[in-house]
Amino acid sequence: MRLRMAGITLCIAGFGAVSFAAMAQSANVVSADAVAESDRAAFSFDGTFRQGGVVRGRAPSGTQRLMLDSTEIALTAEGEFLIGFGRDHGPSATLAAEFDDGRRLAEILTIAPTDWRIEHVNAARRGGRSSADFQRRRAPEIAQIVAAREIRSETDGWRQDFLWPVTGRISGVFGSQRVYRGEPGSYHGGVDIVRSSGTPVVTPADGVVVLATRTPFTLEGYLVIIDHGMGLNSAFLHLSRIDVEEGQRVQRGERIAAIGSSGRATGPHLHWGMKWGTERIDPRFLAGPMPVNRSGGDR
Repeated sequence: MRLRMAGITLCIAGFGAVSFAAMAQSANVVSADAVAESDRAAFSFDGTFRQGGVVRGRAPSGTQRLMLDSTEIALTAEGEFLIGFGRDHGPSATLAAEFDDGRRLAEILTIAPTDWRIEHVNAARRGGRSSADFQRRRAPEIAQIVAAREIRSETDGWRQDFLWPVTGRISGVFGSQRVYRGEPGSYHGGVDIVRSSGTPVVTPADGVVVLATRTPFTLEGYLVIIDHGMGLNSAFLHLSRIDVEEGQRVQRGERIAAIGSSGRATGPHLHWGMKWGTERIDPRFLAGPMPVNRSGGDR
C-alpha cells in the first residue's frame, strides 16, 4: 500500500501547541490538527479525499479505537483501515485515534468537492405509478439488499487495485442528477457500461458473494453483490446470467456473471455500484481510467 504522511499540529494536553510544516494544499491532501504525545506517529493515507472517494490508511501505533466523526471504523491487527465519503459529504471530517492510556490523536480531513454532472430540466418531474405487484415485491427485495450489505467477510479485496468488471462505453456516471424546475431528482448511484448481452462480467477485486438473486428483482433485475471487506462492497445489476453462488469466494478478475437488460433497463448494460458502509461511492476512484480495447468479454 502506498502511504502518504499528513502534516500535523502537535498538542500535549495542557501544554499548548507546536506547529509543524503543513503539506501543500490540493484536492487530495489533508489539513490536520492533532492531539497526542510527541513520540506517536501520525496517520498515513492513500486515496482520494473527495466526495465519492475512498481512502486506505494506517492508524498510529497503539490505536485501540478509531472514529470518523461519530462512526467507529474497523481496524486490522496491523492498524489498517478504510474510509469513504458519500456523494454529498461536507467539506471536512474528523478522524480520531484513541489509545489505551486515554490519549487521543485527531486529524481534520479536508474533503474536496466533486463537479457532478447536473442537468436542469424546464419541466415538472413525472411520477410513475407503481403497480400492486411492484409494491408487494419491492419491500422484501430491499430487505435482502440491506441484509447482504451488512455482512462483513474476512477478505482482503479492499486492499487491491480494482479492475473494471467490464469495459465499454460509459453511458451513465456516478453522481449525475436531473433538477426539474428547481426540484432535485435522485442521483445516479453507479457507473453504467454498455456492452452486448452475454458479455462476461468479472469481479473487480477479491471478495465473498453475499447476494446472488435467482429471480430478477423489479428494478435491479438479476443482481450480484460482492463484499470486498472492511465495509466495501460492489453491486452488479441488470445481468442476464449469474455464475456464482452466495457464500462463494471469488478472486480478482474471475468471471461472475454476464451483461443483460433484466429489471428496469432500456438495453443491455452493466450498472456497477459501490458502497462503503451506508455511503455510496464512485467506482471510478478505485478502478481508475477505463482501459482501451480490454474487457471481461475479451478474456
